[in-house]
Amino acid sequence: MCCQLEVSEATYHRWKKQHDGAQMETVKRLKELEKENPRLKKLGAEQALDTDMLKEINAKKW
Repeated sequence: MCCQLEVSEATYHRWKKQHDGAQMETVKRLKELEKENPRLKKLGAEQALDTDMLKEINAKKW
């Protein structure tokens, strides 16, 4: 399996140790965060566009 995943045996065993005992709540929280991440990235991109637009408007002399 390690060859298929292209990871060392030590890495595989470390992952297994970390995630084998994962509580269902931890898994649910991780899934929630995975869903939230794209939304936050979109908000950050929109904010960057707004900031850029305001800088352009401010640079013009009215």
